[in-house]
Amino acid sequence: MRVGVYVDGFNLYYGARELCGRGRAGWRWLDLEALATDLIGRRKNWAAAGATLERLVFCTARIDKRDNPVRRSEQDVYLLALSASGSVTHVEYGQYVSRVKKAPLATEDAKGRPILTEAKDWPAKVKDGNHADVPKARFMVSHARREEKGSDVNVASHLLMDTLDGTIDAAIVISNDSDLCFPLQTARSRLPIGTVNPSKSYLAGDLRGAPGDGVGGHWWLQLKANDYRDNQLPDPCGSYAKPTPW
Repeated sequence: MRVGVYVDGFNLYYGARELCGRGRAGWRWLDLEALATDLIGRRKNWAAAGATLERLVFCTARIDKRDNPVRRSEQDVYLLALSASGSVTHVEYGQYVSRVKKAPLATEDAKGRPILTEAKDWPAKVKDGNHADVPKARFMVSHARREEKGSDVNVASHLLMDTLDGTIDAAIVISNDSDLCFPLQTARSRLPIGTVNPSKSYLAGDLRGAPGDGVGGHWWLQLKANDYRDNQLPDPCGSYAKPTPW
């Protein structure tokens, strides 16, 4: 039973940071092959079918070194260590995009949804030309937005290509991106899929399904902090040493 594993790199990173703690060491030097092998081994029916890791595709983007040269340098070392260890079959690169965006100023409610800020409350108020309050005025702010583009498309493309080519007999997708809804549904009609949520957030509703959908045998799992800490590359890994803060 040949298993393909498809990883949304930034989704994985931010999920790990949530679970393990942004300023804490011990989780960034992640051995993707060890994690994937661990996940495969947890499925007793897959193990009984002789499941082995056939392909591991890591979809990520290089951080812009103009925005953050230190993080870019650390990322480069990690990618070289992954290559040196043979932990991944293929790295597919998207784009890291920096833009200036404009958006209304807001706070968040208990579920993280935006509540637009109005000028009826301090610390800032708006008055018209006659010095009368304009309590319904809203504030627009300009802010830097840095985002990775393309990893969800790359995960979907590799998953579907390998499924349709018959390269794999089962798959694991590590992401909580609801944009993967359609490719996951399509893949589930052809082979068993494990959907792994790398964060402490609830699984995106569009990624849910039933074990009996399509060919059946599908499963869902949410990673915990120890899944990251227990699957680390050796240090050094070949000639590449783990960055000190990691």
